[in-house]
Amino acid sequence: MRRPQGRDHDRGREYGRGHEYRRDRGHGRPSGGRPAGRPQGIRDGLAGELRRMDGASYGGYKSLLGSWAMPGFTLEVIRGQSDPYAPPARVALRVPAEEAGFPADLWESPVRRRALASYLARRAAEAADHRSLRVDAGGQEVLERSSCLVDARDGAVTLRLGVDLPGHGRRIDGHAAEHVLCGLLPKVVERALRYTALDADDVRAFADAVEDSDALRSALPGLGLVAFVADGAVLPRRSGVDDRPAAGGEVVPCASPEELRVSVDLPHAGTVTGMGVREGVTLIVGGGFHGKSTLLRALETGIWDHVPGDGRELVVARPDTVKIRSEDGRRVERVDVHAFVDHLPSGADTTDFRTDNASGSTSQAASLCEAVEAGARVLLIDEDTAATNLMIRDARMQALVAKEREPLTPFVDLVRSLHRDHGVSTVLVMGGSGDYMEVADQVLMMDAYLPSDVTARARQLAAVPTGRTAEAESFPGIAHRRPDPGSLDTSVRGRSRIRARGDDALTFGEHDVDLRAVEQIADARQVVGIGLALELMVRRGYVDGDRTLAEALDLLDGDLADGAHRLLAVRDEDFALPRRHEVAAALNRLRGLRVLGRPATSQP
Repeated sequence: MRRPQGRDHDRGREYGRGHEYRRDRGHGRPSGGRPAGRPQGIRDGLAGELRRMDGASYGGYKSLLGSWAMPGFTLEVIRGQSDPYAPPARVALRVPAEEAGFPADLWESPVRRRALASYLARRAAEAADHRSLRVDAGGQEVLERSSCLVDARDGAVTLRLGVDLPGHGRRIDGHAAEHVLCGLLPKVVERALRYTALDADDVRAFADAVEDSDALRSALPGLGLVAFVADGAVLPRRSGVDDRPAAGGEVVPCASPEELRVSVDLPHAGTVTGMGVREGVTLIVGGGFHGKSTLLRALETGIWDHVPGDGRELVVARPDTVKIRSEDGRRVERVDVHAFVDHLPSGADTTDFRTDNASGSTSQAASLCEAVEAGARVLLIDEDTAATNLMIRDARMQALVAKEREPLTPFVDLVRSLHRDHGVSTVLVMGGSGDYMEVADQVLMMDAYLPSDVTARARQLAAVPTGRTAEAESFPGIAHRRPDPGSLDTSVRGRSRIRARGDDALTFGEHDVDLRAVEQIADARQVVGIGLALELMVRRGYVDGDRTLAEALDLLDGDLADGAHRLLAVRDEDFALPRRHEVAAALNRLRGLRVLGRPATSQP
C-alpha cells in the first residue's frame, strides 16, 4: 500500500513589511546578527537590496546567493529561482545553539536528534503558513530529512525550505520579497526553532516516543522476535490515501493472545505488553476482511518510527524486513533464480538469469533473491500480491503436471530452508492454501481484527496427509553480483538528473525507475534520497566493478548512519534518508543496470 507523503505548506496571508539586515559580500559569511543602521542598512542590507531590485528582471534574484545576517540566525540563499515558474529558491535558516536553546538531552543521541528535527520541521511547517514558503515536514513516519537537522556537536538547528520569490510577471516584486524573506522567515525561526517558544512537555514527549520505538525495535533480536505489536495499537488507516489512524466505534485496538504475549521494558513508557512475532515461518490466516493484510501492512511500516498518536508507535519490525511481491514486466539483470526457476523450455541459464519483461512468478523469485542478497533477514509476503504459481503447487496439480515439465519450484518447499540454513524468517498472509501449515512455526488467525494463536490446531490438520510431495530440499547459497559503475550514470547532456515522480518513480539519468512494487517507501522524499544514495555510491567508489552489491551497501550504511549531510554533499535537496533495501530495489529495477561477471554463490 502506498503511503501519502507530507504536504508542503503554502497557504496565503497578506503581505507586510520587514527590516533591514546585512551580509558579508566578500565571503558569503554572516557579518553579525543585528539590524544594520541607516544609511548603511539600506545600501547593504537584504531588505534594502530587495527594494532596490524592485521592478528589475526576475533573474536578478540570483544575486542574493550567499549568507545574510538576521536577528538571531543566518539566512543562506543556497539556490536561486530563474523565473516565476521555475522550482522555488532553496534557503537555509541556521540558528546557533545559544539562540535555539534546546537542552542537551534532546539532541545528544542520534535517535533523539532525529526526533527533535522531525518535531521542529512540523512546527516550522505550521509557522510557515504562507503560499510562498514550502517546508518538507513529512507524514506519519519520523524520518531523517534534509529539511531540518540538529547539529550533533552543540544542538544548533538548520531548517531548509523552498521559497517562491514574488514577481510581477517576469519582474521582481521587491517589496513582497522583503516581506517574505525579512518578515516571514524570522517569524518561522521565532515560533518554531527556539526552545522557549515551544511546549517543552510536547517536545520531550515526541522525542521520548521515538526513542521508545527505536529501543523496542533494537530489543527484538534478543527476544527471538522479528516483530512486535503492542496491546492497544490501532492498525487500520483512514483510507488508502490518508495514512492517519482510523477512528470510530468500529475500530478494534490490537490485543495479543496470551500464548504470544511478551513484555518489554522501555526507557520512557516503562513495561509494555504486546504480541511477539517469532523468528522462523509465521502464517497469518483468517477469513476475508478480518484484518490479515492490515496486520501485515502494519508490520511492513514497522521499520519506521511513527509520530505520537499514530496508533502504531509501538508496532515495530526489524530494520532488515523487506516486503516481497510479484511485478509483471520488471527487468531482471543477471540474478541467480534457479532455486525457484529451472530447466526453462528456452534453455535459458537461470543461475545467471536476465529478462526485460519478467512474468509475475519470475519477478517475485528475482525480488526475493535480490532482497536476500542485499541483506534482508525477514520477508513479508501477502498472497493477494504474490504469484500463485510460485507460492504453491498442490497434490492434484503435481499429479497432472509432472515435475520434469514444471520449471517452477514453489516457495512452500524452500521457506523452511531459508530460515534453517540462511537465518531468513518469513511472515505470510495465506487464506487459500493449507499446505503452508506443514512448514509454519506459528499460525495466527485474525478474527474480527483480533489475533489468536491457532498453531496447535494447524499442526493437527497438517498431520493428515494430502498426497503432496516436496519438490526441493534446501535453498542454495546466496548469489552475489558486482554492478558496473558505468551503468549508474546520472548525467543527461552534461548535467546530473535525479528526480522523484511521486513515490512511485525515480528519474535517474536517462532512465525512469518504476518503484510501485517497492511498498516500504514512506514518501516521495525518500525517492529523492534513493537517487542521491545511488549517485553517492558511485561518486565515492563504493560501486567500483570489484565489490559486490552487498559490500557496496555496507559502505553506504556507514554514510547513512552518519546523517543526512552525507547526501547533502551530493546535492542540497529536500529528501529523506532511505534504507539500503530500497536503494538496492531501485538499482535492481534500473533498466540500464549492467552486472559484471556471473553471480558468485556463497554457501550457507
